[in-house]
Amino acid sequence: MSDFRMLDFNKVFIAGRLTRDPELRYLPNGTPVVKVGVAISRKYTKKNGEKCEETCFVTVEAWRGQAEFIAKYFVKGRPIFIEGSLKSRSFEQDGKRRSVIEIDARHVQFMDWDKGTDSGNTGQQADDKHEYQDDDVQF
Repeated sequence: MSDFRMLDFNKVFIAGRLTRDPELRYLPNGTPVVKVGVAISRKYTKKNGEKCEETCFVTVEAWRGQAEFIAKYFVKGRPIFIEGSLKSRSFEQDGKRRSVIEIDARHVQFMDWDKGTDSGNTGQQADDKHEYQDDDVQF
C-alpha cells in the first residue's frame, strides 16, 4: 500500500451573491487585494413536502487584476461566479488559536448580463474585456 499515490486536487467553483461591498486594499508593495463575502443558497424539499433553504457564507480573496475587477464592478447583492482554490490560514484571537478556510479566486465573472440587472441570469457570461485570470504565483 505504500506505493499508492493519490493526486491532490484543489479546485472550487461557486456561484452566489455578494454579502457586502468589496473591501479593496493595497499591500505596501502596491499589490491590490480584495475580500468579499459570498452567500450560496440551496433550496430543497423535504420528504413531507416542506420547502427549505439553507445558505452557506464563504469569504473569497482575490489579488491583482481580479481584485481591481471585483472592486470596480461588483456591489453587495450582485450575482458572481468564482473559480478558485481553498486555502487555510491560522491566527490568534482573544488568546485562542483560530483557523479559517477561504477561497482564493483565480477567475471571476458576472452572472447577470448587465450591470443594472438584478436577475442573475446564470446562463450568460460577461464579455471577454471583463474577464480576468491571474495565474501569477502569489507570495
